[in-house]
Amino acid sequence: MLSNRLVLILTTAIAPALWGTTYLVTTELLPPDRPLLAGVIRALPAGLLLMAVTRRLPRGSWWWRSFVLGGLNIGAFFALLFVAAYRLPGGVAATVGALQPLLVAVLSAGLLAQRMSLRTILAAIGGVVG
Repeated sequence: MLSNRLVLILTTAIAPALWGTTYLVTTELLPPDRPLLAGVIRALPAGLLLMAVTRRLPRGSWWWRSFVLGGLNIGAFFALLFVAAYRLPGGVAATVGALQPLLVAVLSAGLLAQRMSLRTILAAIGGVVG
């Protein structure tokens, strides 16, 4: 039982650990001032892998939905992510990233009228401190 839980925790930790390499890879390995190229390098392999696995193209109204979602989630997001990675110092980028859980908690309280529990606040502050 404990080994399954440990495997689950370690597997879950892979995503944020890989996400954390974005800044290092961008500043050290990719050509400078090429945010769109960096976004393509990041997104294209995953997209091709998904196409290879599913072997299905969108149908009907899902063509325009896929275009809009892909443009916003991948195109705009990755371009802006890499613009920020090229321009921000590492410490500022780390601080902004660490503040995101706290920002989400505050915005969910304000916009969605969700009550912020002490546990949520402590977890968000722990993320900033960590």
